[in-house]
Amino acid sequence: MEIFDALLAGFATAITPANLLWALVGCALGTAVGVLPGIGPAVAVAMLLPITAKVDMTASMIFFAGIYYGAMYGGSTASILLNTPGETASMVTAMEGNKMAKSGRAGAALATSAIGSFVAGTIATVVVTLFAPGVAEFAVKLGPPEYFMLMVLAFTTVSAVLGQSSLRGMTALFLGLALGCVGMDQISGAARYTAGKMELLDGIDIVLVAVGLFAVAEVLYAALYEGRVEESQNQMGRVHMTRRDWRRSIPAWLRGTVIGTPFGCIPAGGTEIPTFLSYATEKRLAKGEDKAEFGTRGAIEGVAGPEAANNATVTAALIPLLTLGIPTSNTTAVLLGAFQNYGLNPGPQLFTTSATLVWALIASLYIGNIMLLVLNLPMVGLWVKLLRIPRPQLYAGILIFATVGAYGMRQSTFDLFLLYGIGLLGVLMRRFDFPTAPVVVGMILGPLAEAQLRNAISIGEGSWMIFLQRPMAVTLLVIVLAVLIVPRVLRRWAERNLAHARQSVDDVS
Repeated sequence: MEIFDALLAGFATAITPANLLWALVGCALGTAVGVLPGIGPAVAVAMLLPITAKVDMTASMIFFAGIYYGAMYGGSTASILLNTPGETASMVTAMEGNKMAKSGRAGAALATSAIGSFVAGTIATVVVTLFAPGVAEFAVKLGPPEYFMLMVLAFTTVSAVLGQSSLRGMTALFLGLALGCVGMDQISGAARYTAGKMELLDGIDIVLVAVGLFAVAEVLYAALYEGRVEESQNQMGRVHMTRRDWRRSIPAWLRGTVIGTPFGCIPAGGTEIPTFLSYATEKRLAKGEDKAEFGTRGAIEGVAGPEAANNATVTAALIPLLTLGIPTSNTTAVLLGAFQNYGLNPGPQLFTTSATLVWALIASLYIGNIMLLVLNLPMVGLWVKLLRIPRPQLYAGILIFATVGAYGMRQSTFDLFLLYGIGLLGVLMRRFDFPTAPVVVGMILGPLAEAQLRNAISIGEGSWMIFLQRPMAVTLLVIVLAVLIVPRVLRRWAERNLAHARQSVDDVS
């Protein structure tokens, strides 16, 4: 009952006119961001981080959350109509959804995607509501050694799992840890790595790093390395599903939700694995005429299942973020920075110290899912028109917005030089396939991990064996090793299934 009462209090906060407006704007902007290929939710949230200096804490977090899961809804539109997935999670959707569009069934593909996202998002939100408080209640009992191992788990998750290469991921992490050390030592008060610059005594602002790495780097990379691409758009009829489409989609939605939700709850690394697994499952379970549509006319299960898995994963990823402070994607890493801007550190204490904010955020997920269903089904024609915005004008607008936002925080020209320096660093990282999320996470959690490590060593009277003498610390160490090994095994299995699927498509054609 306590959870139910807390959720009702969260709804009371979330349904105020101001918060409802922020939720609606976030959902609409998130959908637009998802529709536009090449611009993900991480770029949008990073670009808008400066608003945290002016906007109420609860309103801005509801706004960012709307962008976060709204982008998942919108991401399928570009994949289905253009065969241009905005992110890796939409790759599977593009495989079957674009074939459906080419065979004149774009409306059915978009409908099953939107409704499947709603079903999966709602179920995963119920999971967040029921399980997040319990996880937080358990985690609050942990001491400095366990907290430090949690930080190591977060570092491992974003560096070794999210990137294609563990070495590149670890390199990016250590860069973030180095940037987090800039400023004054939290114990001695001595200046560290400031190069004599007074502007760096307070450290490097996380907003500058996030905006530089995601928004500015995205634009500069597009200008420098992406050539002009001729895009062909499929014709879209009325957004509806036949009775047969419903009969095939409903089980796929439920299976996708069951597959995706656990992957969001555990730090297993992004949405790629569950979407691939969902696609492989649907292809394996299909029979007869339905199976023949895979890779030819486009099978609706190949859109419904992966889209549900995608949204379930994204929503459930809020559990490790809110309860343990562990981000499992680029966007949740940037959201971690938004929390810190308000002086909050997501983790076990968050449900106690900021209960109003947390439950309002969870309540906004229910509201946002309904908003997104309304936005996506009747207004899909409007989102399709966004695809016609010329890419140069779009990127120029992003660059101007990011520059004005960064300068507006402190009116410092030094910040602008730093912003574009970090942006160029982000271009190099993208050029050579270095993940950017570890830099942000290293910057945010690095100082916290340093403090917990010092406290743990003090408890152990200078001995590092303290980490092997406490059962929970040892358990977390085992989980870290599992995070390093298990996703690689699953990814290899999913890739093998995907390769088989593509081979069968080639054989048919």
